[in-house]
Amino acid sequence: MSDQRSDPPSEQASRPLSPPRPHRGIPVGIALGVAGVLLIGGLLVWRAEAKTDKVAMASSPKPVTVIHAPATPYRAERMYVGTIRPWIEASVGPQFISAYVDTVLVRPGAVVKRGDVLATLDCRNASAQTQALASQARAVDARQVAVAHQSNRTQGLLDGGFVSPNEAEQQAAQSAAASAELAASQANLARSALDVNDCILRAPFDGEVATRTTDPGAFVRPGTYIVGVVDRSTVRMTADAPETDFDIVAPGTRVSVVVVSTTKRIDATITRRAPSADPGTRTVHFEIDIFDPTRSIPVDTTGEVHIEVGDPVAATRVPISAVSSNGTKATIFAIDGDVAHSRTFTLLGELGGDMYFRPADLPADTEVVTEGRALLADEDRVTVNVVPAAPAKGSSAIVTPTSTAKPQ
Repeated sequence: MSDQRSDPPSEQASRPLSPPRPHRGIPVGIALGVAGVLLIGGLLVWRAEAKTDKVAMASSPKPVTVIHAPATPYRAERMYVGTIRPWIEASVGPQFISAYVDTVLVRPGAVVKRGDVLATLDCRNASAQTQALASQARAVDARQVAVAHQSNRTQGLLDGGFVSPNEAEQQAAQSAAASAELAASQANLARSALDVNDCILRAPFDGEVATRTTDPGAFVRPGTYIVGVVDRSTVRMTADAPETDFDIVAPGTRVSVVVVSTTKRIDATITRRAPSADPGTRTVHFEIDIFDPTRSIPVDTTGEVHIEVGDPVAATRVPISAVSSNGTKATIFAIDGDVAHSRTFTLLGELGGDMYFRPADLPADTEVVTEGRALLADEDRVTVNVVPAAPAKGSSAIVTPTSTAKPQ
């Protein structure tokens, strides 16, 4: 038998347990993980730093587009905005009577002749009243004739001494009263006839129907118009000019009229000019008559009057996109080598979307920035892309205050 004895359970429970031995691979793994994280972080930092531009943007040349400003003759031009009106126009409606509309025979665009029926009114009441007044006038006429004959006979008896002078005077007075009553009846009949004639609305002149504002069944009264008629065989360009341009808009001055709705340009002359300015606006009204037999110009539309003033002068032309203007002053960026210089000059004028400068201020063939100027400052370095200058435009821009003509 073996003499080894096992400890009792109570002693085994009270004996302290020995700690387990650590695994040698765990510290190595932690160290490798930390080293990997540090390595990846260092690579990310290096990558971010590598993409950062160390050169300041202000010191790098800025790309711009430039043109060589051409030399172009310049002539000042005035432009006035006005209204193209018909030669004559009429709003056709009842003048004396109130009634329901019976028929409207035309629509906008219809060509009418003088006297053509445009519309009719329901005037049965006026017709019946006219017939009654006509009958009454005939009765008064018959009575007046009888009284006149009796007065003549009384006058004959007075000469023979058969009637008294008083009776003869009474007969003459009755005859005069009957004549006055007859005249009043005839006047009432004429007035009633006007009401009846007012029931048939006719074209007052040769022209075209411009508007139709009322349809059959509507009730109209004097002052209400049913159809509008215009004559476009000749149109009037009406406009207002500042009082300082009184001599510029003198009658006989050659002008160019642009019909905005059709972009049509017409050469004409000023026909008439008001002798005084409007007290409220201090503008002078003038008109231009334009003969238009084909009726191709729409009326009550906008028109522009262009007038050249003065003599042509030498100038340097720059597109408006290359200029910052403030009143009569304008600023551009001119290129000298690879440096942009901000320059401010007095503006000679504006025409067709172009700015004009005196050659003494801006010599011809100067390189002027047209694109990229918003990011430029004075003395900035640039890289230049030269493009050819666009040709001068024919239409003009406003160089003086404009005014819109009110319908006259």
